[in-house]
Amino acid sequence: MEFNQDNIKIINADCMDIMANYADKYFDLAIVDPPYGIGIGKKKTIGERGKTYTVTNYHQSEWDNKIPDKQYFDELFRVSQNQIIFGANYFSHFLPPSAGWFVYNKQQPENFSMAHAELAFTSFDRAVRMKGIPRNEVGNCISNNKEKGLIMAKIHQCQKPIRLYEYLLKTYAKKGFKIIDTHLGSGSSAIAADNFNIAEFLGIEKDEIHFNNSIKRFKLKTLQKKLF
Repeated sequence: MEFNQDNIKIINADCMDIMANYADKYFDLAIVDPPYGIGIGKKKTIGERGKTYTVTNYHQSEWDNKIPDKQYFDELFRVSQNQIIFGANYFSHFLPPSAGWFVYNKQQPENFSMAHAELAFTSFDRAVRMKGIPRNEVGNCISNNKEKGLIMAKIHQCQKPIRLYEYLLKTYAKKGFKIIDTHLGSGSSAIAADNFNIAEFLGIEKDEIHFNNSIKRFKLKTLQKKLF
């Protein structure tokens, strides 16, 4: 299955099959959040110890049973000129040295059972960067007042805020870039890319339910943009 709107394309497929169709260094930038191999795809709720703020039962699947293999990273580096790879501490043995790592500070409370921050490898030769986003703007476990309905809802166990991807595009991308996200998840990267003047965005999601949910969320957000 495939969804197209303007310069945004979202495909329901295995990313390895899709990347094989692209020439070397076709994409200017890859922004990806691959599986960390921690089994979070089987969880229905995520919250603080002793509390559960998430009201949605997540779709459960096997997508996070293991990390991608070396072949995935070789292919990702083949088709993209630069990379931003979340969760890179889980597969640093597949990645080259880099000075320009990125830290996503989730600004979670001390008793939050999951990680307080996430590390992302970047191929950019620059100082380490960090972005913190307040909990009430993320949709992590509690409501996001700026993103209503499905746009706000935490529809994926590893959903990241749209504002985080907007920051990454402003910091690391340029107008006219071609961008790939091999593990689209909730579709936040596609929504951010739609707000940024890029030449092409390709999002790939293997899980059919996550694929359909990400498209619904993308359509709602773009409709909201047209109305307001």
